[in-house]
Amino acid sequence: MDNLQPSDPTSIGGYPLLGRLGAGGMGQVFLSRTGSGRLLALKTIRDDLSSEPGFEERFAREIRNSDRVRSPWTVTVVDYSAPGRRPQWLATEYVPAPSLAEWVAAHGPLPHAALLSLAAELCGALHAVHQAGLAHRDVKPGNVLLAGDRPRLIDFGVARAADDSRHTRLGVSVGSPGYLAPDQAVGSVAAEPADMFSLAATLVYAATGRGPFSRAGEEIPAATLLYRVVHEEPDLSGVPPELVPLLTACLAKEPAERPTAALLAAWLEERGGRTGRWPEECPTVLAGELTDTEQSARTLVDLAQHDTLASADRPATPPTRSDTLLAAPAEPGRRLRPAWLLTAALAAVTVVVAVVAAVHFGTQRSSADSSPSASGRTSGSAAASETAGRTPSAAESQQTREPLGPQDPQEPQGEDTTPKVVQAPLELATGESVGTTTRSLVIQEDGNFVVYDQDRKARWAAKTSGEGNSARFQADGNLVVYNSGGRPVWASRTYGHPGAVLVFEADGNVVIKSGDTVLWSAGSAG
Repeated sequence: MDNLQPSDPTSIGGYPLLGRLGAGGMGQVFLSRTGSGRLLALKTIRDDLSSEPGFEERFAREIRNSDRVRSPWTVTVVDYSAPGRRPQWLATEYVPAPSLAEWVAAHGPLPHAALLSLAAELCGALHAVHQAGLAHRDVKPGNVLLAGDRPRLIDFGVARAADDSRHTRLGVSVGSPGYLAPDQAVGSVAAEPADMFSLAATLVYAATGRGPFSRAGEEIPAATLLYRVVHEEPDLSGVPPELVPLLTACLAKEPAERPTAALLAAWLEERGGRTGRWPEECPTVLAGELTDTEQSARTLVDLAQHDTLASADRPATPPTRSDTLLAAPAEPGRRLRPAWLLTAALAAVTVVVAVVAAVHFGTQRSSADSSPSASGRTSGSAAASETAGRTPSAAESQQTREPLGPQDPQEPQGEDTTPKVVQAPLELATGESVGTTTRSLVIQEDGNFVVYDQDRKARWAAKTSGEGNSARFQADGNLVVYNSGGRPVWASRTYGHPGAVLVFEADGNVVIKSGDTVLWSAGSAG
């Protein structure tokens, strides 16, 4: 999951956009939510597709078709764009899970038991699709989500009624090279047998880390892959021996020679592959990653709801001249750029810009903006002092001078000459701190999360408040402040970076890094 880009809209169809989930063949996919907080995956359709004659009608028909498939292995369609609206979009329930393609790329082929279970579950998914009179037409590793309860077969964007060929043109293939059937590759109507071919190709990938018509590590043109699919035999080396005859049958060149989903499921059951066992057979490390993914998504939703409530509770005040100078009309449906980008052009209002910079700078993910200017460092310190709210208590001052925690060995007095690296997870309760002799992160008694320097001056603050707040640097790389009820009220928004570290740098800046990339910066250098 990635942060929204400045050019992204803030909402589509009345649904707020919270982050980017990725991009597919038809368009961008965003994380969104309903008014009640239910997570959604909102897919927008590329403009060039929307402008094709008849596409809008086909799009609406595909949505109606996908809604006919109600099974445990599919996602529910929640809403979609009205006729004539641009961009066209489709909102489905969000499944916080990696795709098979992502998992295998990161962790390698599935273990034998998990492979058998996955095969059985996907047979169940395709059987449900085919029972509804449909063909998926784009079964591939990227369209299989490895959820904790069972895998999901997603993206019916190219699904068609199996007996409807009105929108299939001669010589036009629909699907993904390397996984689509020979009958699809030559432009024939793709029905149930084509899905079985694609399923077998997907299972070969799950077992070996490559498709049946490609070699490990090679990058070849789509046309070459299509040629191999049509004219060459699949390479099943590395596939468990008991699965080779089953997958060979599914990969037959002639559609009539391929088994149905029900028949393949029966063959798998004879070999120990049956539905319902995925939670026990899936890779053990997957459960932890699913928890982190869901937590990151839920944090985004909670922060969005918190911001909405905070905005609603904030009293209206007449704009000052400085507010007028800083304000700029927004392009309809577009996100305002962070105010700190205006500093160079608004030197006359340096103090006001510095206050805004202290708040916005710390939430930017781009490493390109991780180093503030000299003027930004000076004014950032003053701004943080103002937003910190008060002078720390004697106990907090002592903790600031003597950082707490098992990852904080005694620091030598004097200037720090090397960065201090803090690994996740780390949790700070009220009154606790972590840091060096020159910088400390403190969760104050009033709930504010503040960076103090060696003179006990605030250099940055999250501007949080509330009795019982805590701060947590999580395994997903996100630094979050939670209230006493366990709800996030501020976050660095650096989720999705396992292994990221919190670094107290020699120049006084506090940053979150993944490798050499700065994901977040407090702007407290100097």
